[in-house]
Amino acid sequence: MPVLASLRFIRQHPIGRRRTGRCVSDWLRWQVGSRIVPGPVAVPWVGGARLLVVPGMTGATGNVYVGLHEFEEMAFLTHLLRRGDLFVDAGANIGSFTVLAAAVSGATCLAFEPHPPTFAQLEDNVRINHLEPLVTARQSALGERPSELRLTASLDSANHLLSPDEPNGSGFVSVPVNRLDTELGDRVPTAIKIDVEGFETSVLDGAGPTLAQEHLLAVVMELNGSGRRYGFRDEDLHQRMLAHGFASCRYAPFSRRLDQLPDGECPFGNGVYVRRSQLELVRQRLADAPALDVKGLSV
Repeated sequence: MPVLASLRFIRQHPIGRRRTGRCVSDWLRWQVGSRIVPGPVAVPWVGGARLLVVPGMTGATGNVYVGLHEFEEMAFLTHLLRRGDLFVDAGANIGSFTVLAAAVSGATCLAFEPHPPTFAQLEDNVRINHLEPLVTARQSALGERPSELRLTASLDSANHLLSPDEPNGSGFVSVPVNRLDTELGDRVPTAIKIDVEGFETSVLDGAGPTLAQEHLLAVVMELNGSGRRYGFRDEDLHQRMLAHGFASCRYAPFSRRLDQLPDGECPFGNGVYVRRSQLELVRQRLADAPALDVKGLSV
């Protein structure tokens, strides 16, 4: 991030507002240190985990500055998951959510990241945290049917599958696409995170039986309008989740409060969907989870 954008992000972030001095100090330390030490740096993270970070990784450097870049969603999943649960990370990128779920919560993880260099960084983060017994990483995308599609190759966390009318340019790679239902077999996840830069509809198309499973407690899904490139609407995704028996919710990590939102309110950013029939179970899990130390704050 540019300097002013980084400082604005810190001041507006829930952790940054409470620990501005420490977060700005960590930002400055990173700006200096990452220029002295070339290549990836193993940064101490929450819960004793570590994260390999390279300058320019927007989400990962956000974790360096404020502890949990996507604060509400990361805290929600970390508080929700338990040892023995299965977590699916669709669009894992370098593995921030996967590392949290496995290293901090002790969950078993199935992580999907199709971009070859980013997948290698995901594997590195699994390796430095000694999470191989808990994490299975797949270098593939998820979609409606098995196929092969083109993926942009130079957009960092915004890499996305090319739409039919999007020009190839020179920066793309071909990647395999599989159905989530097929990948899971007879396993049922406790939670799924879907962040696939607008391809979320196709991921759900390949996960119908999984979404119908009562044991699937929650889905965290990116809703930021990027599906328009494929002809998908966030509102349709929202209605689809409601039809599968989920409620749109907002989570307040400091108070451990989970509020159900009106069905007519489509979230923007990351939508947190909790199975309606399991709302009280989820609330109890959130309340009972051990506290996280994030920049000296108890979360």
